[in-house]
This record gives sequence, C-alpha cells and structure tokens, in this order.
Amino acid sequence: MTETQAVRVAPSNADAFRAWDGGDGAYWTAEEAIFDDSVARYRDRFFGAAGITADDRVLDIGCGTGHTTRDAARLACSGSALGVDLSARMIERASLRAAEDGLDNASFLQADAQIHAFEPDDFDVAISRTGAMFFGDPVAAFINIRRALRPAGRLSLLTWREMSGNHWFLEFSGALLAGRERSRPPIDAPGPFSLADPERVTTILTAAGFSDVNLEAADELMYFGADADDAFRFVHGQGFVAFMLAGLDKSARAGALDALRSSIDAYDTGQGVLYPSAAWVISARA
Repeated sequence: MTETQAVRVAPSNADAFRAWDGGDGAYWTAEEAIFDDSVARYRDRFFGAAGITADDRVLDIGCGTGHTTRDAARLACSGSALGVDLSARMIERASLRAAEDGLDNASFLQADAQIHAFEPDDFDVAISRTGAMFFGDPVAAFINIRRALRPAGRLSLLTWREMSGNHWFLEFSGALLAGRERSRPPIDAPGPFSLADPERVTTILTAAGFSDVNLEAADELMYFGADADDAFRFVHGQGFVAFMLAGLDKSARAGALDALRSSIDAYDTGQGVLYPSAAWVISARA
C-alpha cells in the first residue's frame, strides 16, 4: 500500500528532496537490485541490532525501494512495517515489490522524516540502512523519530565509518578528481560520512532524547556489479560521477573515466566487483 499526498519538506532538506525525488531517485529505482546487493553483507548485523520481533511496529527511514521494509515486515509478521522516503519513484516501486511478495503488513509513505507528523508513541523500533546521514538538521530529525517511538523503543542505524576504511569511495573519488585536490565536506554537512564520527553520533542522538547509544564497527565487501563492465555501467550512471566530472575538459574527463575503469578492473574478483567498506551498526533506546 502506498500513501500519496503533498510532501512537506524542511527547508534544510530542500536540496535532498530535489535530488531524491528527481534524478537520483529515478536511478536508484532503475538499479534497485545492485543497490540492494551492494550492502547485503551487512544485513545480519543490522537486523540483529534492531531485534525485530513478531509483534513489532517498525518505522524504516530512507527506505528506498523497500528491501529493508519488506525484510522488517517478514520479521514483524504479526505487526507491521512502514517505509518512508523522499522519492516518489522509489516509494512506488517499494509498494509494487511488497504487493508482489504478498506482504500486507508493509506500507509506504513519501515524506520527510525530519518533520513528518508521525503518530506519537506509534512504533516499537525505527531502522535506517544508510539513509540517516542526509538530514539537514539531524537533531531535529531524530527528535521527530524518537517522538514516533514508544517508551524504550529501539533505534538501529547502518552508517558509513571514516573515509579511510571505505575503499570504494576513495577509489571512485580519487579517479574522478583527475589531479584536483581532494576536499573534505564539513563534518556537519549532509552526506555519506556525516555520521562517521562516534562522538558526533552520540551527541546528536543524546540531544534528540536517545540513551544507551552504542556503535559497533563492521567491515564487509561492497558489491558493485557482476563483472567490470556491469560495475562500470552502474557506477558511471550515478549522480556523484556527473557532479565530479563537471568542469573538466574533454581530455581530463576521458582520463578520469579511464582511471575509474582501471580501478573497477582491479577489484573484479571473478565473482563480482567487490570493494572493502567500513560501517557503524548503531543502536540506541528512546
């Protein structure tokens, strides 16, 4: 089931909404299988931290095309799972996949979880698999999520650790820099590494009213395609590649893409293109 309505978005999330409800969301929808497979090796650790039981009501933040929501709905077989995302396309695909799987207890909503008026004390657990790092105001977002949780409700997040442990990011961005100096975004700016610092994570969640904040390091290989051709096509189509190639002349652009392809070739194991990655499995109590 999909709920459609006019989407109210916090001003600090306006850019994210334009991206995820636009080209980025369309690409993630088209490539849903690879995006889901890319982080599949983290599944057991992530859901183990969530501890979803049969009667739980689950809130999935940044659910994308709904893979984690469907997994949560299967675990909460006598409860329910609600997936929330900024992307209309991904929400539509998520609803379709749940219907195909016969999951009547999975539903989806296009909304900004930072400000959406969830029913208070409505959920037993909130989860987010690599979807919680992009809030414009993370404290406000997690306050809103905490309000939606019942007393002692649980929070389970999968976020990226420091750049140095994420070879996929270093390799891709290094190739596309084409000799330009690497710049690091501010630690408090939305992005894949905005929740990489344990002290910042603890500060944000504590300020939002969570307790018992715990971060466990997890290291897994990240999948980008069945072979180098598949992976290059997949990576080349992502929005960050176009962003990093912007401003390069024809020669520099060609060189950057050659460097990207060389890196992908080097990580083709014969059983998929696999890059080392490093994440936090974060748990907390409302």
